[in-house]
Amino acid sequence: MQIVLETAYSLTRPDARTTSVVFASPHSGRDYPASFMRRAVLNASEIRSSEDAFVDQLFAAVPSYGAPLLTAKAPRAYVDLNRGADELDSALIEGVRRAAHNPRIASGLGVIPRVVANGRQIYRGKLTLIEAHQRIAQYWRPYHDQLQTLLDESSNTFGEAILIDCHSMPHEALENVGPPGSARPDVVLGDRFGATAASSIVEQIEAALASAGLRVARNMPFAGAFITQHYGRPARQQHAIQIEIDRALYMNERTLEPNESFESFKTLLTGVIAEIADIGRADEQKIAAE
Repeated sequence: MQIVLETAYSLTRPDARTTSVVFASPHSGRDYPASFMRRAVLNASEIRSSEDAFVDQLFAAVPSYGAPLLTAKAPRAYVDLNRGADELDSALIEGVRRAAHNPRIASGLGVIPRVVANGRQIYRGKLTLIEAHQRIAQYWRPYHDQLQTLLDESSNTFGEAILIDCHSMPHEALENVGPPGSARPDVVLGDRFGATAASSIVEQIEAALASAGLRVARNMPFAGAFITQHYGRPARQQHAIQIEIDRALYMNERTLEPNESFESFKTLLTGVIAEIADIGRADEQKIAAE
């Protein structure tokens, strides 16, 4: 494996690319700049509530199955890589004109977030437009440039690219999913209701998760945000699927620490990763691997 460490991201490449699948985690970054923490009105635990903690660790085995793993370094509270670079919040950033209604920006969750989970304000005052642009230039653009490069490599080598956009979700987000009294899903797959990936690929991913004993829902309550929308181009053989995993399966959401099930869940997920990577292999490669 080859590990590339940049300011904005960490990229772990396999010894050989054997699959068109690319795994990426845009919200597991936890490098909180000291200058940012001094300006925040939240404590270190509160500000981490939007972080997809440990998702990068859960997917650490990806390169062993012939796929690259791209993970963000900057935390979501500092710059959100799952938003468009133009999703700037006029309520937070000086000099930004109020644009047409955007529910993500209106809720404080633009590319430079104004709030963390449960709507808690991050800052006392406003940020300058220069600072917002600096964060985007330093973290957002390098991550997305590298992600597109990986997808282009897949397309050029395999004739297709499959992006698995890896996330976690608060357990409480699942309270109202499904009929009353029904079991909550463990995983939610997002493909923008069929717009960002071929149905056959989504079905295979769902089957891999279900065969591991996980309950799977699609698009509710999370259908995919900027990354899925931007990179999902099934007509061009570029597919993007968001995976949201219930945090309660592997961590204590109150203490932000792995729970007693972390290692066993990671092992279970590694088996799923192997099956998903296999989706992006040519038939002759699959035969050779058996």
